[in-house]
Amino acid sequence: MKQLQIASIPGDGIGKETVAAGRKVLDTACEVHGGVTFEYLDIDWSCEYYKQHGQMMPDNGLDILRPCDAIYLGAVGFPGVPDHVSLWGLLLPIRRTFRQYVNLRPVKLMAGVQTPLANRYPGDIDFLVVRENNEGEYSNMGGRLYQGTNEEVVVQNTVFTRAGVERVVRYAFELAIKNGRKKVSSATKSNGINYTMPFWDEIFAEISSEYPEIENNQYHIDALCARFVTHPDEFDVVVASNLFGDILTDLGPAIAGSIGIAPSANINPTRAYPSMFEPVHGSAPDIAGKGIANPMGQIWCGAMMFDHLGYQDCGDLVMRALADTLAAGTTTADIGGHANTMEVTEAVCRRIKKLAGSVPS
Repeated sequence: MKQLQIASIPGDGIGKETVAAGRKVLDTACEVHGGVTFEYLDIDWSCEYYKQHGQMMPDNGLDILRPCDAIYLGAVGFPGVPDHVSLWGLLLPIRRTFRQYVNLRPVKLMAGVQTPLANRYPGDIDFLVVRENNEGEYSNMGGRLYQGTNEEVVVQNTVFTRAGVERVVRYAFELAIKNGRKKVSSATKSNGINYTMPFWDEIFAEISSEYPEIENNQYHIDALCARFVTHPDEFDVVVASNLFGDILTDLGPAIAGSIGIAPSANINPTRAYPSMFEPVHGSAPDIAGKGIANPMGQIWCGAMMFDHLGYQDCGDLVMRALADTLAAGTTTADIGGHANTMEVTEAVCRRIKKLAGSVPS
Protein backbone atom coordinates (compact mmCIF):
# COMPACT_ATOMS: atom_id res chain seq x y z
CA MET A 1 0.00 0.00 0.00
CA LYS A 2 1.32 3.42 -0.94
CA GLN A 3 1.20 6.28 1.57
CA LEU A 4 1.04 9.85 0.28
CA GLN A 5 1.59 13.00 2.31
CA ILE A 6 -1.07 15.67 1.98
CA ALA A 7 -0.61 19.17 3.42
CA SER A 8 -3.95 19.98 5.03
CA ILE A 9 -4.61 23.73 5.39
CA PRO A 10 -8.16 24.43 6.63
CA GLY A 11 -7.50 28.18 6.64
CA ASP A 12 -10.35 30.46 7.67
CA GLY A 13 -14.08 30.43 8.29
CA ILE A 14 -15.92 27.39 6.96
CA GLY A 15 -12.63 25.97 5.69
CA LYS A 16 -12.14 24.31 9.05
CA GLU A 17 -15.45 22.48 8.64
CA THR A 18 -15.22 21.60 4.96
CA VAL A 19 -11.65 20.28 5.14
CA ALA A 20 -12.62 18.01 8.05
CA ALA A 21 -15.55 16.78 5.96
CA GLY A 22 -13.43 16.33 2.85
CA ARG A 23 -10.79 14.37 4.72
CA LYS A 24 -13.43 11.99 6.04
CA VAL A 25 -14.51 11.29 2.46
CA LEU A 26 -10.91 10.93 1.26
CA ASP A 27 -10.14 8.46 4.02
CA THR A 28 -13.28 6.45 3.26
CA ALA A 29 -12.28 6.19 -0.40
CA CYS A 30 -8.75 5.13 0.57
CA GLU A 31 -10.17 2.54 2.94
CA VAL A 32 -12.34 0.82 0.33
CA HIS A 33 -9.67 1.14 -2.37
CA GLY A 34 -7.00 -0.57 -0.30
CA GLY A 35 -4.04 0.62 -2.38
CA VAL A 36 -3.33 4.07 -1.00
CA THR A 37 -3.54 5.98 2.27
CA PHE A 38 -3.06 9.64 3.09
CA GLU A 39 -0.86 10.98 5.87
CA TYR A 40 -1.91 14.55 6.66
CA LEU A 41 0.46 17.33 7.55
CA ASP A 42 -1.79 19.63 9.62
CA ILE A 43 -1.02 23.31 9.02
CA ASP A 44 -2.73 26.25 10.75
CA TRP A 45 -1.80 29.08 8.34
CA SER A 46 -4.72 31.49 8.13
CA CYS A 47 -5.81 35.04 8.87
CA GLU A 48 -5.83 34.08 12.54
CA TYR A 49 -2.20 33.02 12.13
CA TYR A 50 -1.52 36.38 10.49
CA LYS A 51 -2.97 38.29 13.44
CA GLN A 52 -0.70 36.37 15.80
CA HIS A 53 2.49 36.36 13.73
CA GLY A 54 2.22 39.26 11.28
CA GLN A 55 2.46 36.97 8.25
CA MET A 56 0.21 34.40 6.59
CA MET A 57 2.81 31.65 6.82
CA PRO A 58 6.30 31.32 8.31
CA ASP A 59 9.41 32.27 6.35
CA ASN A 60 10.11 28.60 5.59
CA GLY A 61 6.49 27.85 4.70
CA LEU A 62 7.17 26.87 1.10
CA ASP A 63 9.97 24.56 2.20
CA ILE A 64 7.50 22.84 4.53
CA LEU A 65 5.07 22.26 1.66
CA ARG A 66 7.60 21.30 -1.00
CA PRO A 67 8.03 17.59 -0.08
CA CYS A 68 4.25 16.97 0.07
CA ASP A 69 2.43 15.07 -2.66
CA ALA A 70 -0.44 17.60 -2.74
CA ILE A 71 -2.00 20.47 -0.81
CA TYR A 72 -5.62 20.31 0.36
CA LEU A 73 -6.81 23.83 1.15
CA GLY A 74 -10.07 25.01 2.71
CA ALA A 75 -10.47 28.76 2.33
CA VAL A 76 -8.49 31.89 3.06
CA GLY A 77 -9.84 35.29 4.10
CA PHE A 78 -11.52 36.78 7.14
CA PRO A 79 -12.77 40.21 8.26
CA GLY A 80 -9.99 42.31 9.75
CA VAL A 81 -7.33 41.12 7.31
CA PRO A 82 -7.38 42.82 3.89
CA ASP A 83 -7.96 40.40 1.02
CA HIS A 84 -4.76 41.43 -0.75
CA VAL A 85 -2.80 40.54 2.40
CA SER A 86 -4.25 37.03 2.68
CA LEU A 87 -3.99 36.39 -1.07
CA TRP A 88 -0.46 37.68 -1.62
CA GLY A 89 0.73 36.26 1.68
CA LEU A 90 -0.34 32.66 1.13
CA LEU A 91 -2.15 31.58 -2.03
CA LEU A 92 -0.16 33.44 -4.67
CA PRO A 93 3.29 32.50 -3.32
CA ILE A 94 2.21 28.84 -3.37
CA ARG A 95 0.73 29.04 -6.87
CA ARG A 96 3.73 30.85 -8.32
CA THR A 97 6.66 29.28 -6.52
CA PHE A 98 5.30 25.81 -7.23
CA ARG A 99 4.57 26.72 -10.87
CA GLN A 100 0.89 25.85 -10.55
CA TYR A 101 0.25 27.53 -13.87
CA VAL A 102 -3.08 25.81 -14.55
CA ASN A 103 -6.18 26.61 -12.56
CA LEU A 104 -8.73 23.99 -13.58
CA ARG A 105 -12.39 24.41 -12.67
CA PRO A 106 -15.14 22.05 -13.85
CA VAL A 107 -18.56 23.60 -14.46
CA LYS A 108 -21.30 20.98 -14.33
CA LEU A 109 -25.00 21.08 -13.54
CA MET A 110 -25.65 18.10 -11.30
CA ALA A 111 -28.93 16.30 -10.77
CA GLY A 112 -30.50 17.65 -7.59
CA VAL A 113 -29.19 21.19 -8.12
CA GLN A 114 -31.40 23.93 -9.52
CA THR A 115 -29.86 26.24 -12.09
CA PRO A 116 -31.08 29.86 -12.29
CA LEU A 117 -31.24 29.44 -16.07
CA ALA A 118 -34.61 28.57 -17.56
CA ASN A 119 -35.10 25.25 -19.33
CA ARG A 120 -31.64 23.91 -18.58
CA TYR A 121 -31.10 20.41 -17.21
CA PRO A 122 -28.20 18.13 -16.21
CA GLY A 123 -26.19 17.49 -19.35
CA ASP A 124 -26.84 20.98 -20.71
CA ILE A 125 -24.04 22.53 -18.62
CA ASP A 126 -20.87 20.47 -18.51
CA PHE A 127 -17.55 22.07 -19.43
CA LEU A 128 -14.05 22.73 -18.11
CA VAL A 129 -12.42 26.13 -17.65
CA VAL A 130 -8.62 26.33 -17.84
CA ARG A 131 -7.34 29.56 -16.31
CA GLU A 132 -3.75 30.73 -16.69
CA ASN A 133 -2.62 30.95 -13.07
CA ASN A 134 0.86 32.46 -12.84
CA GLU A 135 1.07 35.65 -14.90
CA GLY A 136 -1.19 37.83 -17.04
CA GLU A 137 -3.20 40.58 -15.43
CA TYR A 138 -2.26 39.52 -11.89
CA SER A 139 1.45 40.20 -12.17
CA ASN A 140 3.11 41.88 -9.22
CA MET A 141 4.47 44.74 -11.32
CA GLY A 142 3.55 48.40 -11.07
CA GLY A 143 3.33 51.01 -8.36
CA ARG A 144 1.97 54.32 -7.12
CA LEU A 145 3.58 57.74 -7.50
CA TYR A 146 2.73 60.92 -5.58
CA GLN A 147 0.40 58.94 -3.36
CA GLY A 148 -2.28 60.99 -1.64
CA THR A 149 -1.87 64.02 -3.89
CA ASN A 150 -3.91 65.35 -6.80
CA GLU A 151 -1.13 64.20 -9.12
CA GLU A 152 -1.22 60.58 -7.95
CA VAL A 153 -0.38 58.03 -10.66
CA VAL A 154 -1.14 54.30 -10.37
CA VAL A 155 0.30 51.74 -12.78
CA GLN A 156 -0.50 48.01 -12.87
CA ASN A 157 1.41 46.06 -15.49
CA THR A 158 0.09 43.02 -17.32
CA VAL A 159 2.74 40.45 -18.22
CA PHE A 160 2.23 37.73 -20.83
CA THR A 161 5.08 35.47 -21.89
CA ARG A 162 5.19 33.19 -24.90
CA ALA A 163 6.11 30.23 -22.70
CA GLY A 164 3.31 31.01 -20.25
CA VAL A 165 0.59 31.35 -22.89
CA GLU A 166 1.77 28.38 -24.96
CA ARG A 167 1.81 25.98 -22.05
CA VAL A 168 -1.67 26.82 -20.76
CA VAL A 169 -3.26 26.77 -24.23
CA ARG A 170 -1.59 23.46 -25.03
CA TYR A 171 -2.79 22.08 -21.70
CA ALA A 172 -6.36 23.00 -22.69
CA PHE A 173 -6.12 21.08 -25.96
CA GLU A 174 -4.51 18.06 -24.29
CA LEU A 175 -7.24 18.16 -21.65
CA ALA A 176 -9.88 18.10 -24.39
CA ILE A 177 -8.31 15.01 -25.92
CA LYS A 178 -7.93 13.26 -22.56
CA ASN A 179 -11.56 13.88 -21.62
CA GLY A 180 -13.12 13.18 -24.99
CA ARG A 181 -14.09 16.82 -25.55
CA LYS A 182 -14.48 18.13 -29.06
CA LYS A 183 -13.94 21.90 -28.79
CA VAL A 184 -11.67 24.47 -27.12
CA SER A 185 -12.88 28.06 -26.82
CA SER A 186 -10.60 30.99 -26.06
CA ALA A 187 -11.45 34.15 -24.11
CA THR A 188 -9.98 37.35 -25.54
CA LYS A 189 -10.50 41.10 -25.73
CA SER A 190 -8.26 41.94 -28.68
CA ASN A 191 -10.65 44.60 -29.94
CA GLY A 192 -9.87 46.78 -26.95
CA ILE A 193 -6.59 45.55 -25.44
CA ASN A 194 -4.17 46.01 -28.28
CA TYR A 195 -0.95 44.25 -27.23
CA THR A 196 -1.49 41.36 -24.85
CA MET A 197 -4.73 40.05 -26.28
CA PRO A 198 -3.65 39.93 -29.96
CA PHE A 199 -0.54 38.13 -28.68
CA TRP A 200 -2.78 35.64 -26.84
CA ASP A 201 -4.88 35.18 -30.00
CA GLU A 202 -1.82 34.55 -32.17
CA ILE A 203 -0.54 31.84 -29.86
CA PHE A 204 -3.99 30.27 -29.56
CA ALA A 205 -4.12 30.07 -33.36
CA GLU A 206 -0.64 28.54 -33.52
CA ILE A 207 -1.37 25.88 -30.91
CA SER A 208 -4.82 25.06 -32.26
CA SER A 209 -3.29 24.26 -35.67
CA GLU A 210 -1.45 21.37 -33.97
CA TYR A 211 -4.79 19.80 -32.99
CA PRO A 212 -6.87 19.65 -36.18
CA GLU A 213 -9.17 17.05 -34.62
CA ILE A 214 -10.32 19.57 -31.99
CA GLU A 215 -12.67 22.37 -33.04
CA ASN A 216 -11.60 25.81 -31.83
CA ASN A 217 -13.17 29.25 -31.56
CA GLN A 218 -12.74 32.47 -29.63
CA TYR A 219 -14.99 35.06 -28.01
CA HIS A 220 -14.47 38.51 -26.61
CA ILE A 221 -14.81 38.18 -22.86
CA ASP A 222 -17.99 40.24 -22.63
CA ALA A 223 -19.67 38.18 -25.33
CA LEU A 224 -18.36 34.99 -23.76
CA CYS A 225 -19.94 35.86 -20.40
CA ALA A 226 -23.25 36.40 -22.17
CA ARG A 227 -22.83 33.12 -24.05
CA PHE A 228 -22.27 31.23 -20.79
CA VAL A 229 -25.77 32.34 -19.79
CA THR A 230 -27.59 31.99 -23.11
CA HIS A 231 -25.84 28.95 -24.64
CA PRO A 232 -23.88 27.06 -21.95
CA ASP A 233 -24.37 23.80 -23.83
CA GLU A 234 -21.99 25.00 -26.57
CA PHE A 235 -18.84 24.70 -24.45
CA ASP A 236 -16.44 21.81 -23.81
CA VAL A 237 -13.13 23.38 -22.71
CA VAL A 238 -12.59 27.12 -22.24
CA VAL A 239 -9.10 28.62 -21.89
CA ALA A 240 -8.53 32.12 -20.54
CA SER A 241 -5.95 34.48 -19.10
CA ASN A 242 -5.67 34.98 -15.36
CA LEU A 243 -8.22 37.79 -14.98
CA PHE A 244 -10.68 36.55 -17.58
CA GLY A 245 -10.45 33.03 -16.17
CA ASP A 246 -11.11 34.35 -12.69
CA ILE A 247 -14.30 36.03 -13.86
CA LEU A 248 -15.52 33.07 -15.90
CA THR A 249 -14.91 30.58 -13.12
CA ASP A 250 -17.23 32.43 -10.76
CA LEU A 251 -19.89 32.85 -13.42
CA GLY A 252 -19.67 29.15 -14.31
CA PRO A 253 -20.67 27.79 -10.88
CA ALA A 254 -23.40 30.42 -10.66
CA ILE A 255 -25.11 29.12 -13.79
CA ALA A 256 -24.52 25.55 -12.56
CA GLY A 257 -26.62 26.29 -9.49
CA SER A 258 -24.28 26.91 -6.57
CA ILE A 259 -20.79 28.13 -5.86
CA GLY A 260 -20.96 25.84 -2.81
CA ILE A 261 -20.29 22.73 -4.87
CA ALA A 262 -17.63 24.24 -7.17
CA PRO A 263 -14.08 22.82 -6.99
CA SER A 264 -10.77 24.04 -8.35
CA ALA A 265 -7.30 22.65 -8.82
CA ASN A 266 -4.06 24.64 -9.02
CA ILE A 267 -1.97 22.26 -11.06
CA ASN A 268 1.72 21.90 -11.82
CA PRO A 269 1.46 19.57 -14.83
CA THR A 270 5.16 18.67 -14.65
CA ARG A 271 4.70 17.38 -11.08
CA ALA A 272 7.98 19.03 -10.11
CA TYR A 273 6.09 20.64 -7.22
CA PRO A 274 2.90 19.74 -5.35
CA SER A 275 -0.43 20.87 -6.76
CA MET A 276 -3.12 22.49 -4.61
CA PHE A 277 -6.83 21.71 -4.46
CA GLU A 278 -9.33 24.21 -3.05
CA PRO A 279 -13.07 24.89 -3.35
CA VAL A 280 -14.27 28.10 -4.96
CA HIS A 281 -16.71 29.20 -2.27
CA GLY A 282 -14.41 31.20 0.02
CA SER A 283 -14.40 31.34 3.81
CA ALA A 284 -18.06 32.48 4.29
CA PRO A 285 -17.48 33.98 7.75
CA ASP A 286 -21.22 34.67 8.19
CA ILE A 287 -21.94 30.94 8.58
CA ALA A 288 -18.61 29.76 10.00
CA GLY A 289 -18.95 27.52 13.04
CA LYS A 290 -22.64 26.78 12.49
CA GLY A 291 -22.09 23.37 10.94
CA ILE A 292 -24.20 24.17 7.89
CA ALA A 293 -21.51 24.80 5.26
CA ASN A 294 -21.81 22.87 2.02
CA PRO A 295 -18.93 20.33 1.90
CA MET A 296 -19.56 19.30 -1.72
CA GLY A 297 -16.99 21.67 -3.27
CA GLN A 298 -14.30 20.41 -0.90
CA ILE A 299 -15.28 16.79 -1.59
CA TRP A 300 -15.14 17.38 -5.34
CA CYS A 301 -11.66 18.87 -4.88
CA GLY A 302 -10.69 15.59 -3.24
CA ALA A 303 -11.85 13.69 -6.31
CA MET A 304 -9.71 15.98 -8.50
CA MET A 305 -6.76 15.39 -6.17
CA PHE A 306 -7.16 11.62 -6.50
CA ASP A 307 -7.16 12.00 -10.30
CA HIS A 308 -4.01 14.13 -10.27
CA LEU A 309 -2.20 11.70 -7.97
CA GLY A 310 -2.92 8.81 -10.33
CA TYR A 311 -5.87 7.22 -8.56
CA GLN A 312 -8.65 7.99 -11.01
CA ASP A 313 -10.68 5.01 -9.79
CA CYS A 314 -10.83 6.65 -6.36
CA GLY A 315 -11.72 9.99 -7.92
CA ASP A 316 -14.49 8.38 -9.98
CA LEU A 317 -15.83 6.64 -6.90
CA VAL A 318 -15.98 9.90 -4.93
CA MET A 319 -17.71 11.68 -7.82
CA ARG A 320 -20.30 8.94 -8.25
CA ALA A 321 -21.05 9.03 -4.53
CA LEU A 322 -21.27 12.83 -4.54
CA ALA A 323 -23.59 12.84 -7.56
CA ASP A 324 -25.82 10.14 -6.09
CA THR A 325 -26.05 12.02 -2.78
CA LEU A 326 -27.04 15.24 -4.53
CA ALA A 327 -29.60 13.45 -6.69
CA ALA A 328 -31.12 11.84 -3.60
CA GLY A 329 -31.71 15.29 -2.09
CA THR A 330 -29.25 15.07 0.80
CA THR A 331 -28.03 18.64 0.54
CA THR A 332 -27.38 21.74 2.60
CA ALA A 333 -29.65 24.77 2.74
CA ASP A 334 -27.74 26.80 0.15
CA ILE A 335 -29.08 24.48 -2.56
CA GLY A 336 -32.48 23.89 -1.03
CA GLY A 337 -31.81 20.99 1.32
CA HIS A 338 -32.16 20.47 5.05
CA ALA A 339 -29.01 18.52 5.94
CA ASN A 340 -26.03 19.91 7.81
CA THR A 341 -22.36 19.58 6.88
CA MET A 342 -21.72 16.27 8.60
CA GLU A 343 -25.00 14.70 7.48
CA VAL A 344 -24.05 15.34 3.87
CA THR A 345 -20.55 14.03 4.51
CA GLU A 346 -21.82 10.85 6.15
CA ALA A 347 -24.22 10.29 3.27
CA VAL A 348 -21.38 10.52 0.73
CA CYS A 349 -19.25 8.13 2.80
CA ARG A 350 -22.08 5.61 3.04
CA ARG A 351 -22.58 5.81 -0.69
CA ILE A 352 -18.86 5.24 -1.33
CA LYS A 353 -19.02 2.04 0.71
CA LYS A 354 -22.10 0.83 -1.17
CA LEU A 355 -20.53 1.57 -4.56
CA ALA A 356 -17.14 0.11 -3.70
CA GLY A 357 -18.05 -3.40 -4.77
CA SER A 358 -18.50 -2.27 -8.37
CA VAL A 359 -15.31 -0.21 -8.55
CA PRO A 360 -11.96 -1.92 -9.32
CA SER A 361 -9.39 -1.60 -6.54
